[in-house]
Amino acid sequence: MAIEEGEAPLRTLWVEEPVGRYRLPDPVRGSAVRAVLIVSVTLIQAVTAFLSTVAGSWLAFPMVLSSVASTVVATWAVLDVWITRQVWNQRHGVTSSPSSTARRLRKERRAARRAARRQEHDHDAERIPATNRTTRLSPQP
Repeated sequence: MAIEEGEAPLRTLWVEEPVGRYRLPDPVRGSAVRAVLIVSVTLIQAVTAFLSTVAGSWLAFPMVLSSVASTVVATWAVLDVWITRQVWNQRHGVTSSPSSTARRLRKERRAARRAARRQEHDHDAERIPATNRTTRLSPQP
């Protein structure tokens, strides 16, 4: 099946595009999935509690209590994602390299500090008179 002259080439069904961000590390992804499931169950419980309360059902009070408990658990699950991510980054070291601009600015600041120190040292050298090294503090016998 050759493409003849004048025909448009066939489009492929799947095109690989580079991803802008890397995939989450496994422990972080696991805690994120867990948090999403817990938060979704909590939201379902909250809606059920609200609808039970509006309907005047006997189920309203137990659902409100379980919704409050689930909210505490969901908060912890979301914090767990954040903590797990921070721990993973700390243990596995996110490598970052300073940009050339940052490196240049640091180099300029270092040079300015050296020049200031050199100038201060020269100023101190002018103030303190040079001593005669042959002179001794205590007379020799």
